[in-house]
Amino acid sequence: MRKSQLIAAESVACLNSALARLRDIWEEIGIPEDQRLQRIDAVKQHVNFLLTRMIEEEEGLRERLLKSIDVCRKELNTLCTELRLPPFEEEEDTTILQLEKDLRTRVEVMLKQKKERVQELKLLKERDQELCDILCSTPYHVDCTSVPSLEELNQFRKHLSELSAEKEKRETEFKSTKKQIVLCMEELDRLPDTSFERDVVCEEDEAFCLSKENLAALQQLLFQLEEQKMKNEVLCEELRAKIAELWERLQIPEEERNYIADYMTGSNGKTIKALQEEVDRLEELKLQNIKQVIEMIRIELSSYWDKCFYSAEQRHAFQSFYNEDHSEDLLCLHDAEINRIKQYYEVHKELFEGVHKWEENWRLFLQFDKKATDPNRFTNRGGNLLKEEKQRAKLQKMLPKLEEELKIRIAAWEQEQDQEFFVNGKKFMDYVAEQWESFHQDKEKEKQDRLLKKNRQLEEEMFFGSVPKTPNKRRVLGPNTPSKSRKLNGTCISSSSNSTMRSAFGGTMCHSPVSRPPICGSKPGLPIRTPTRGLCNPQTKRLERNKENMSQLNGTAMSGGCFLTIPAQRNISVNSVASTYSEFAVILPFL
Repeated sequence: MRKSQLIAAESVACLNSALARLRDIWEEIGIPEDQRLQRIDAVKQHVNFLLTRMIEEEEGLRERLLKSIDVCRKELNTLCTELRLPPFEEEEDTTILQLEKDLRTRVEVMLKQKKERVQELKLLKERDQELCDILCSTPYHVDCTSVPSLEELNQFRKHLSELSAEKEKRETEFKSTKKQIVLCMEELDRLPDTSFERDVVCEEDEAFCLSKENLAALQQLLFQLEEQKMKNEVLCEELRAKIAELWERLQIPEEERNYIADYMTGSNGKTIKALQEEVDRLEELKLQNIKQVIEMIRIELSSYWDKCFYSAEQRHAFQSFYNEDHSEDLLCLHDAEINRIKQYYEVHKELFEGVHKWEENWRLFLQFDKKATDPNRFTNRGGNLLKEEKQRAKLQKMLPKLEEELKIRIAAWEQEQDQEFFVNGKKFMDYVAEQWESFHQDKEKEKQDRLLKKNRQLEEEMFFGSVPKTPNKRRVLGPNTPSKSRKLNGTCISSSSNSTMRSAFGGTMCHSPVSRPPICGSKPGLPIRTPTRGLCNPQTKRLERNKENMSQLNGTAMSGGCFLTIPAQRNISVNSVASTYSEFAVILPFL
């Protein structure tokens, strides 16, 4: 049983006990039966009234609860619609009291959500209005008559976040641009003229409307100021270049140049005025020194002609260069020509630099090639020979690549400019081919000269004998250096340890053959003497060798009683027959 049923049973028991007690009291008092009935009826009516009232109160409570449930349901439906939430689902098998409590609690929660959303929407709109006033933009559209949904609030927050970022970006752009504008105005010595310029420069940053139109106008103002500043800088550079040029032409002393040194930097109005005054002063001075100025221009003109690889015909085309009548008109012609050639050089500067690079490498290549034929290069120390050979090989590879690159660039330039590119009055590739042809011709001429010289030397040695040549490096012998002697065909030949038998065809020392009788034909008892070099002078020995050579050429007897007939073609060059020592050793018996 439930506790309520127990309590009800106890209440009935209490009521019965009370009635029994009342009867006992009435019995003891002696109250008549009719009065007892009245009194019991009064008790009944009193208890009945009390219970009726209690029942009525409880029924009223039930009605209120049901009514509250209806009201809460209606409110919940309205709030779910306003807040764009799904309908509230009631739990089944729930008492009236619990249902009312759940519905009432849910209504309170949803009302709180509604209030928070409305309050947040209000704050967001205020922030949006503030940013729109700063950025001069249209406020974010949102329906204020209804409760915003969570998605709408998120979109509004996102919009405000983007708007805040845009505000920060525009503020940064504005401050940066304003700073540049102020600097440009200070450099240009300019004050704000229009109301917009005064708003930018003179007013506080917060008072400036950061609209797109204002920022665009701000950028346009900065562009105009920078353009004016650039024009002033270009003008100042031109004036400074003109001043430097006139200083060099007029040979202005250094102490006279220093007084304007403060104006050699910057581009404000004061600087432009000072530079222009200096140019005017130098122009007047130039007119007073026309001859000197023209000569300086001619020197500079010659330098640019060299840079532009002008040919003699192109140089003679400017006839005023050779005019000695120094007048103002002649000076103007020279000024116009130097300006034209400078402009021409700047337009073709890359090509001229490429050609100049090729010429420098070509000149270096010729120097290395010339060193390659110098015998003294073998005496160098420190690995210079190896370095030169590496550089020479590198140049041999680099020159064709550079020529091909310049060929492509020049062809592209000629197609673009619709004119031909000349170097020293010739097309570049023709000029390169001419240089290579000249190089090969010089090499061939050197080769022929060396061959002719060898042939002549060989003929002289065949007729007059070879001349001993002192080697480049000889070891210095001490006073006690032992000498070696060996016998050849019964003749003792003495030589020091540093003497060497060298081939006449290799350019070294060699004695002419000497006729001697065979060993078997020598007379017995006669001592064999070693020829003494000190008994005859070099001229006598040379004549003897010449006689032997002549006897060989005339077909006389050689040593050992052998006769050799020399054909008519004997006077041909040995170098044409034998180019190496091994070949020479093969043909030696026939010589």
